[in-house]
Amino acid sequence: MKKNIFYLFLSALFLFSSLLLTAQSEKKPEPLTKETFKQKVWNYEESSKEFKYLGEKPCLIDFHADWCGWCRKIAPTLEELCKTYDGKVYFYKIDTDKQKELQALFQVKSLPTILYVPVKGQPTLIPGAKSKEQFDQYIQQYLLGK
Repeated sequence: MKKNIFYLFLSALFLFSSLLLTAQSEKKPEPLTKETFKQKVWNYEESSKEFKYLGEKPCLIDFHADWCGWCRKIAPTLEELCKTYDGKVYFYKIDTDKQKELQALFQVKSLPTILYVPVKGQPTLIPGAKSKEQFDQYIQQYLLGK
């Protein structure tokens, strides 16, 4: 009887561990549409004169397109950083081919472009592909204030 309970416990522990690892490994930036952007980041139609961030944690927003080679190149780095900063920073992505209004709102002219949005204060827009170290530095500087 004790042996069966032990094996049942080990099976449950293994199942829980694998579910937890799967959830962590699938952590990726969340795609935003105009509507989800207005709910999670800034409702620019209600407060168009002044940027007012709606999130409780800072966020990083990747403006990208499927056809953009540099966007595809930095995507794994952003996914890795999404896991590293899980619980501290929200990671979002905006497909500029599908969300032209959001692209125009921030005057995104080149891809990729990253928008760093602190909880308080104004966002910072930085165009161009960067290294993991540079992204990490920008997250520390613009989002976590370190």
